[in-house]
Amino acid sequence: MVSTPKRRIRNPKYSSPSSLPPSPMRVLSSIEPPPSLLPTKTEIFKLVAVVSIAVSVAVACNLVIKFFNRQPKPFCDTDSESDYYLSEVCDPCPSHGICYEGKLECSSGYTRHGRSCLEDGSINEMAKNLAKMVESHVCESYSEYLCKGINKVWFRWDELWNNMDKVKLLAEDFGKGNATYLFAKNRAMDIVDNLLEMRDSNIGIKEFKCPELLVEHYKPLSCSVRLWLLEHALFLIPFCVLLVGCVRMLLRVCHRHYLSVRAEEIYEQVCDTLEEAALVSRSINGEGEGEPWIVASWLRDNVLTPKERRNPMLWKKVEELVQEDSRLDRYPKMLKGEPKVVWEWQVEGSSMRSSGKKKKGEVKKQKSSDMGSNQDQSLKPMEPLKW
Repeated sequence: MVSTPKRRIRNPKYSSPSSLPPSPMRVLSSIEPPPSLLPTKTEIFKLVAVVSIAVSVAVACNLVIKFFNRQPKPFCDTDSESDYYLSEVCDPCPSHGICYEGKLECSSGYTRHGRSCLEDGSINEMAKNLAKMVESHVCESYSEYLCKGINKVWFRWDELWNNMDKVKLLAEDFGKGNATYLFAKNRAMDIVDNLLEMRDSNIGIKEFKCPELLVEHYKPLSCSVRLWLLEHALFLIPFCVLLVGCVRMLLRVCHRHYLSVRAEEIYEQVCDTLEEAALVSRSINGEGEGEPWIVASWLRDNVLTPKERRNPMLWKKVEELVQEDSRLDRYPKMLKGEPKVVWEWQVEGSSMRSSGKKKKGEVKKQKSSDMGSNQDQSLKPMEPLKW
């Protein structure tokens, strides 16, 4: 007998899905979070920026602390035989420095700046001043020898070295010690070696002399001129003689020209004076009024200035011109018991000279009268026009 299967009767409570009890996951999934719970994009960017800045500051502070806390490497010893340039334990000793047990000390004339040695400017200036003092001492002595024949020309090295001790106070002014001063003296002597002429004496000591070009700056002007004249005397003496001769010849030519021109002017005055005397002595009716002659010495004193009277050549030229003129007579005459030479203008010759003067005067008068008549005509009123 076939048995019929039995059906399981479901509980009506759990038969429908809605009637099933809710699971925890289903409950969580059904609950939505509020919108203010999660950050926005702007808030996320701000957070990233703040974190980046904080990390950067922390890294920078760490590097600064490491830098200041780092101990510098010691210096390698100067006398060390090891290849310290490739060593990672110590730094090489800088130039002009002395390193011992990792410490650095600069040589004389150099000061420490950080981990290097630089030249001291004040010591260099002191060395230049010492070298300038030595130069002045040597060159001034040589210039006095050339100008006056005194003082020395060559100086020994030890003399110049000891001479610099006179300005030892210069080192104290710079606040330097004896070691620094010795270094400056050595530097100064190095400058002097390159500046002055040098030779070796018989005993093997260096001697110094001021160069010829440099000593010119220490010579006085008068001495330089005198030495230049002595050096070029063989050329200057003939040149000066030739120059003086040319100047004197030119002055003579100018003086002769002046005498000739001035003599002609005085000759014209003499002729006018003699002609007037001749005309006055004879009136129109032929009656004499006075003497027609004039004493030559009186005439000379009348026409010449006091300065020209001191020059006898001027009146001599005038006498030559008078002697060559046939219109003038020269003859001796006794006046008050003394012989005198008188000059006289011939009446026949005076007519031509006076007629020429009259013609010239008439022409001038005619011109002046014509100009006056023209002016009178221009001043007359215009007559009215007749139609």
